[in-house]
Amino acid sequence: MCEQPAPETRRPPGGRDDDEVFLPDANCTSASVTFLQELPSYRSILRRRTSAGGTQDRRQNNQGFVRPPAAEKRNLVEGTGVENEAVVRSIREYALNIPEKRRLRDIQEANVKYLSGWDQWKQTRNKSWKKFLDEIKELSSYLELWRNDIRSIEGKFGTGIKSYFSFLRFLVMLNFIIFVLMFSFITLPSTISKYGVLNSSYVKVPSESIELRCRNYTINGPKELVYFHTYIIDLLSGTGFLEMTSLFYGYYTIDMVQLKVIKYNVPLAYLLTTLVCLSLSLIWIVKRSVEGFKQNLVREEDQFQSYCNKIFAGWDFCITDLNASRLKHSSLQYELKTDLAEERLRQKKADRTTEEKLRIYCLRLFLNIFVLALLSVCFYSIYRATIYSQENISNDSIKMMFEGNLLVQYLPSIVITLANFIAPLFFSYIIRLEEYSPAFEIRLTLMRCVFVRLANIGVLLFSLWNRISCGNEKCKPCGYNYELYPCWESRVGQEMYKLMIFDFIIIFAVAVFVDFPRKLLVTYYSCKPIQWCGLQEFGIPENVLEIVYGQTICWIGIFYSPVLPAIATVKYFIVFYIKKISLMHTCRPSKRPVRASSSNFFFLVVLLIGLVLAFIPLGLSMTYFRPSKACGPFVNFNSSWDVVPHTIQGFPTALQKVLNGIASEAFAVPFFMVICLIMFYFIALAGAHKRVVDQLREQLVMESRDKLFLIRKLTEAQKHS
Repeated sequence: MCEQPAPETRRPPGGRDDDEVFLPDANCTSASVTFLQELPSYRSILRRRTSAGGTQDRRQNNQGFVRPPAAEKRNLVEGTGVENEAVVRSIREYALNIPEKRRLRDIQEANVKYLSGWDQWKQTRNKSWKKFLDEIKELSSYLELWRNDIRSIEGKFGTGIKSYFSFLRFLVMLNFIIFVLMFSFITLPSTISKYGVLNSSYVKVPSESIELRCRNYTINGPKELVYFHTYIIDLLSGTGFLEMTSLFYGYYTIDMVQLKVIKYNVPLAYLLTTLVCLSLSLIWIVKRSVEGFKQNLVREEDQFQSYCNKIFAGWDFCITDLNASRLKHSSLQYELKTDLAEERLRQKKADRTTEEKLRIYCLRLFLNIFVLALLSVCFYSIYRATIYSQENISNDSIKMMFEGNLLVQYLPSIVITLANFIAPLFFSYIIRLEEYSPAFEIRLTLMRCVFVRLANIGVLLFSLWNRISCGNEKCKPCGYNYELYPCWESRVGQEMYKLMIFDFIIIFAVAVFVDFPRKLLVTYYSCKPIQWCGLQEFGIPENVLEIVYGQTICWIGIFYSPVLPAIATVKYFIVFYIKKISLMHTCRPSKRPVRASSSNFFFLVVLLIGLVLAFIPLGLSMTYFRPSKACGPFVNFNSSWDVVPHTIQGFPTALQKVLNGIASEAFAVPFFMVICLIMFYFIALAGAHKRVVDQLREQLVMESRDKLFLIRKLTEAQKHS
């Protein structure tokens, strides 16, 4: 037997004898060392070092003690000083068990007397400040919107459905903040200036620079007796008496507001406030999506861990309702069945022959061509409906009947709604023929639905701008179709307004005239076809796509209708109660489980896609298209963005040089290089963290193998004894 070295020569700083696991020397041939060499973890480390090309001497020099997590925790407790910055953290943040946390607390309290007066004061201040922040956070939680309602939903239906209502609350708060910004910096100064409260000047257009016909803007409306249904049409379509209110772009004709010694530039405020609202939305969504991505990344797991987590840690302990617990039980069962189906499909995919692969690829190609054809039909229908609606609105629509006028006004919205309803039905049937895994089927279907909803809005805008920026000789004097669209920004705002109103009408009508009668039929009639249909399923992804569609409309219309975020706030506030009543009384939760962390991340990613889509038309409108010469605050500029360099020209010379230098290539190229370096650094840091996570997961797997190995050896020893 080889002689074991003294404990103090083998013990790392802060460690103990009975808690250390070491790699033995190659010369040691004792039975215990030989036994330890048979551990799977030791053999794995030995193979890894051998494959890395290290020599035997290098392995001997690198051998040492590998402390288990318990030893690291104990070392942390013993080697901690109160003066360390990290110790000021709350003890609950440490990954320690309760006895070790108590010991750490006692050490901190005992070492306080050895600190200087200044350090004691800093520590007391930090503790007081943290306690104050915790109390403020706890107090603000009681002021949180729909706090009790969302907790009640979580208790009855689980965290998946709760995540949808939390997402709806997030959109209500986001739209409310956007409305406050738009109202404070745009609507309020313009409104009070028009009533003479503040000294202001209107936008003046030089007669020699713009032709008179470009400045002709008259609102279409009845000249004689006004019927009641006319006001209803104006209220639903944004025309008539609403067209020259603060709801739309054409109302804002104030150029400058005098606030004592400060001159408030309304066109500049109009442009910058819109950009700030969109940037705020981007930052807020990215911040929340990063938090969801962290949780989603932590939950990434292999198939074996997935089974274990579903069986041992899959229950939602927030559930208190009996029906919800049965639903959760069936959802867990559905998840396990789905995992087993994916495993069988993976095995079937591995056993496919070349002929079967060729058949599936040809089938998928044909089905995707059919999907593209279906999308083309939807897009062309929206395009033709928009052209027909705009042509008939431009004519004398006063002579039309009430129903016909309203139908023409809302024809694009009706066609878009039908496309949003019909296309997902085809997608859900086609996906079954493509032989994808169940999880990928859901993701692909949802992404197709997201694309068709957001692309429909893009086709509508393309149709409008194709009519606004005509390419013939008539549009050259003003740069746009001034005869049909003397104030084209207000017309685009009216289309977004109609889409918003019609989307709310559809949500309300489906809940009242579809879900509620279906509930009555299922409850009071035992007919087999009715019972087979059952209650309407409360599908979380489908409901999320509805509100993301509406939010994208709000972002696009924010430049053309500054008060549209207020309408969106009221809309989502009412939608919350509609969906809550529908969930509680007329619908049943979906049998397909939705995890809260992954669903939150998916909701925000889809919302981010909608925001990016909104940036494209707004960016083109601000920089490329010529503003209307008969309305709005930008009649003196060739584009809305020109107000920025025009304002910079009024700054002092030194400040102009600084701003021009920031906008020049000499600043942009180094700035871009620095951003690239920072990005590469974070990419490398993320890669290093990923490797550490993989190593920790491997250590957990090796630890389980060591336990199995030791149990097997112990069983063999008991049999021999």
